[in-house]
Amino acid sequence: MKLEKEIKQSSFESEYQKLTVNLLYTFFWIKERNSKILKPYGITLQQYNVLRILRGQHPKGITTSDIRSRMLDKMSDTSRLVDRLTTNGLVEKKVNPEDRRLVVVKISDKGLNILNKIDIEQGAIENIAEKFNEEDVKFVNDFLDNLRS
Repeated sequence: MKLEKEIKQSSFESEYQKLTVNLLYTFFWIKERNSKILKPYGITLQQYNVLRILRGQHPKGITTSDIRSRMLDKMSDTSRLVDRLTTNGLVEKKVNPEDRRLVVVKISDKGLNILNKIDIEQGAIENIAEKFNEEDVKFVNDFLDNLRS
């Protein structure tokens, strides 16, 4: 559906303004769809991001500062997210024996199981672009990379 119809705005000052609004609108559209998938599992998008980061390191663990550096949302309070995931049994924390100031975080079996269940549903979100050919998808990825550079 056209952006103008979605947000009930007939025109924009420029195509550049429309692009910015379109990117923001699309971000929140994707965020809302993902939040609905995660809600039954009792986790937030930021917690989901932490779990995915930890699954990528499995069976090893990483420090909270390493998690923070890989987060999509850099404003997240990583320590608080990890504490909540620990309380829910989705991750395990251990003090690094070589440097007791560092805490190593690992995903638990329960965390892996929840991610596997979410992956099945998440496929519908990750494949929102499946109606496009691979060349178009690569163009958009390159475009977004260039936008951030």
